[in-house]
Amino acid sequence: MSILQSNLRGHGRRAVRRVLRFCIRCIFRFMMRLEIVGAENVPQHGPLLIAANHFHFVDPLALIRAFPGPLEFIGGAEMPFAPRLVRALPKLWGYYAVHRGTGARDALRSAEDALSAGGVVGIFPEGGSWASVLRPARPGTAFLAVRTRARILPVGIDGLVEFFPSLLRGRRACVRVRIGEAFGPFEANGRGWQRRIQLDEIGESIMKHISLLIPPERRGYYSMDARVRAAAKGTEVYPWARRRTDEQET
Repeated sequence: MSILQSNLRGHGRRAVRRVLRFCIRCIFRFMMRLEIVGAENVPQHGPLLIAANHFHFVDPLALIRAFPGPLEFIGGAEMPFAPRLVRALPKLWGYYAVHRGTGARDALRSAEDALSAGGVVGIFPEGGSWASVLRPARPGTAFLAVRTRARILPVGIDGLVEFFPSLLRGRRACVRVRIGEAFGPFEANGRGWQRRIQLDEIGESIMKHISLLIPPERRGYYSMDARVRAAAKGTEVYPWARRRTDEQET
């Protein structure tokens, strides 16, 4: 690809994103009641990993609405819980697509390049939106944080699970995006399981920061209430875990 072709593609992507931002702003203004708390906590410079809970397939739109600056995403290539129309939006925006259960090396490498260049990447550490309570993090967020020494900006998103039900009742859902204080960077040493244990500990720290930004009843595995933790039992099962095992066996 020539430099001219690359520039044209870049200009085209920016134009598409400006249009999408305008549409998303209209959606949040007219179809729901949005409150953004903690905007003053957003660092002025990257590299930065914006890590948020993931209870609904519309969550990426909330991050785009809350963060007006340049923003990349890393997320699942398949969106089984989203309507077909919604599935087109991430492709129009452009993101680093993870084929879940396969190790996601290409997507992680692209996100790493963006962060190493001082960029901002949005990520959902849980790896999917199959439950409406907080679950343990997949290792990808911690891996990127360690590799790039990017700081983590925790974000709690609440209310989007009521978006479509509220619309059907002729009401606007109340949505809150709470932005915490950035923390990190992190380091991890060793190899194999020793390194994986350290990444899991970093992931645990990330999820605990996020848990403080959402209502207590949504904190799942990170709740102080034993009843809430018990009710979350089973939601930690990663729906795509079997895929990688099957591929390794073939």
